[in-house]
Amino acid sequence: MIDPVLLREDPELIKRSQAARGGSPEAVDAALAADAARRTAISAFEDLRAEQNAFGKTVAKAPKDEKAALVAQAKDLADRAKAAQAAANEAEAAFRAAIDAIQNVVIDGVPAGGEDDFVELRRVGDIPAFDFEPLDHLALGEKLGAIDMERGAKVSGARFYFLKGIGARLELALMNYALNTALEHGFTPMITPTLVRPDIMAGTGFLGAHADEIYRLEEDDLYLVGTSEVALAGYHKDEIVDLSGGAIRYAGWSTCYRREAGSHGKDTRGIIRVHQFNKLEMFVYTTPEDAEAEHERLLAIEEQMLSSLGLAYRVIDVAAGDLGSSAARKYDTEAWVPTQGAYRELTSTSNCTTYQARRLDIRHRPDGGKTRHVATLNGTLATTRWIVALLETHQRADGSVVVPEPLRPYLGGLEILEPIA
Repeated sequence: MIDPVLLREDPELIKRSQAARGGSPEAVDAALAADAARRTAISAFEDLRAEQNAFGKTVAKAPKDEKAALVAQAKDLADRAKAAQAAANEAEAAFRAAIDAIQNVVIDGVPAGGEDDFVELRRVGDIPAFDFEPLDHLALGEKLGAIDMERGAKVSGARFYFLKGIGARLELALMNYALNTALEHGFTPMITPTLVRPDIMAGTGFLGAHADEIYRLEEDDLYLVGTSEVALAGYHKDEIVDLSGGAIRYAGWSTCYRREAGSHGKDTRGIIRVHQFNKLEMFVYTTPEDAEAEHERLLAIEEQMLSSLGLAYRVIDVAAGDLGSSAARKYDTEAWVPTQGAYRELTSTSNCTTYQARRLDIRHRPDGGKTRHVATLNGTLATTRWIVALLETHQRADGSVVVPEPLRPYLGGLEILEPIA
């Protein structure tokens, strides 16, 4: 949720943000009208309640022979106050619906436009060159006995898979390496729930335009998460957190689920776009003043991981229309996938400013004074998809794959993944 004070004081800023996203500037006018109606309704209710309280004292002091008539007036006043309260509640709900329709205000400098309007910030690492015809990650995975798509489809349907043998070990090595990286940077490890309540899913901003991406268990009224960001954002819901010692940093390890609605025909081969995967997600609570610096910090940690594993990648500043409702700015890091001849997203990190915290009512108390909403940020540190770039980048002509040095301790010192007989 955006700041209601900002809505009243600078609606044109929010309209420009909406326009940059390809959203509706008219939603700002609707929210302004709803805010005015809400404040009028609340004021009317408070006036009646004050009148009711004052009249109650008059009734209490009145002579006995006058009380019967006064009690009747008090009942009428109580009925009017009750109706005014109901009107105020309705106006509050209408305002919340109107302001929730407005996406987070983008940070200055975020490129306008849609998915293809990103700005490339830098390229890092050398694109691998081969003196043989490289295999794609699935062909390599099958040679290594690491990936089984056929049986995944037999058991669960399309876009499911088994990681087995060295494939399972490789994912665990990658995730544990990412976890140790997070620990070195002061993150607290978390194993998070993968089912969350509707208010938590809505509070993080995932039930908007992309709600069709989410699996829902209707009988239980619970949602399967597509990222541990959701559970980690809800962890401190309705709390006042202590930021006096600096930012609160969590690293959430979870299985994630995405319906991949609308992606029919896209990335159907292999494990690039699947319904279930594992992910280690960084999540940070900090002050709004420190949020942009923290965002750069998360990006640096992601780049550290990619570089250490010998992956060529680029960093892009995602355009406003491709941010999602909660992010005010998002950086994607995309690794080179040799057989596709393209960069593909492996990580992203988003600065959500106070948008999620306002929806979930997460605050801090700076210098012991009045509470303020915190800023939240998230960033991916490793996912199953990384296996795609790792296998393809480090393959050799015989179908074996060189293990990047940082992963070797997590694989018992294994240096080469060999094709199975």
